[in-house]
Amino acid sequence: MGAEAIVVFFIAGIVLVGGGMVASYLLSPKSSNKRKWEPYESGMQTIGRTWVQFKVGYFLIAILFLIFDVETIFLVPWAVVMHRIGLVGFIEVVIFIVILGLGLLYAYKKGAFKWE
Repeated sequence: MGAEAIVVFFIAGIVLVGGGMVASYLLSPKSSNKRKWEPYESGMQTIGRTWVQFKVGYFLIAILFLIFDVETIFLVPWAVVMHRIGLVGFIEVVIFIVILGLGLLYAYKKGAFKWE
């Protein structure tokens, strides 16, 4: 795969993403209703403050989910080429999983999974 192919993929990505954004802008319904900018709360008038502070635990769970989601993204290509990379690739992935496991253990020890 040469440099030309990489440039073609890069340009195709820009055209597809940009084309999707332009198409959604042109085709989406437009509304200048004043209520559009109000916070949504079951279609009723809001009572009290609408800006609510969430506990940090929600964000920690979300970050941990993203970490292990990214781990899956890295493991799928590795599994596809496992027969070509041999023992060295296997050892590298084991190290990768151990590091992520240590991160999970650290989060558990810090109490990130306690739902209070």
